[in-house]
Amino acid sequence: MAASPPTLDALLPPEMALKAEQIGVNKTRQDWATTFVLAILAGAFIALGAVFATTTLAGSASLPYGVARLLAGLTFSLGLILVVVAGAELFTGNNLIAMAWASRRVSTTQMLRNWAIVYTGNFVGALGTAALVYYGRQYTFGHGAVGSTALSIAAAKTSLGFGQAIALGALCNALVCLAVWLCYSARTTTDKILAIIPPIAAFVAVGFEHSVANMYFISFGLFVKGDHSFVASLPAAPDTSHLTWGHFLGSNLLPVTIGNILGGSVMVGAIYWFVYLRPARGGNERKERWGR
Repeated sequence: MAASPPTLDALLPPEMALKAEQIGVNKTRQDWATTFVLAILAGAFIALGAVFATTTLAGSASLPYGVARLLAGLTFSLGLILVVVAGAELFTGNNLIAMAWASRRVSTTQMLRNWAIVYTGNFVGALGTAALVYYGRQYTFGHGAVGSTALSIAAAKTSLGFGQAIALGALCNALVCLAVWLCYSARTTTDKILAIIPPIAAFVAVGFEHSVANMYFISFGLFVKGDHSFVASLPAAPDTSHLTWGHFLGSNLLPVTIGNILGGSVMVGAIYWFVYLRPARGGNERKERWGR
């Protein structure tokens, strides 16, 4: 049979599902050192998007709430664009490995190992970026407006209820994984960028919770809070009583991570696996339809 001619047409959902499955397999077969370094990069990339978004929100009180949030979402999209186009390993996107796991092409141990390495690397990258931005005193820009905004963002995130954080995390990663899923249909870099921006802008604009983004947002807020002279100089400093490392790790990062796993692995990965990859009742139906 002659090979199909090259095409720039977008992949259709059944082909996207097979691609997602194979990518999941490839990710778990990568050596740990490569995975860890790429995860550090992803944490830094998401943090750079967060820096961009924080700066965009600074001094935006004169704008309508929705407009300011939309601008923050559009600028935050930089993070996932860098992850996908430049190449990096992001925990929330890697929740789609669950599709390969459901097809029994990846073991539970392999999937959890990947998630653990990537999650740790993301934390290192986000925390390191937060430290660099802090020591660069970028939070003092705009006459302190950037730092004040960073404190407000971090304080709001650490004030969420546990169940609320899980729900917001699930909704967030459903959108993030849908952005990654859409990229599986792309043939060009432009396709990928255009596919990423709407879902990512949406989750930021509406206030959903992303674990890796919070690794930057909250740790940076904690660093800024530690500059007591800066906080004292603010004309109207936000209430930071809940902004502690304990609230960060136990009341935000833990439930948001749980929610992210549910949103990415179940609400997106499991659904698309069921639709396109589950064993067909007709035996060879899947092989005949999708070329496997």
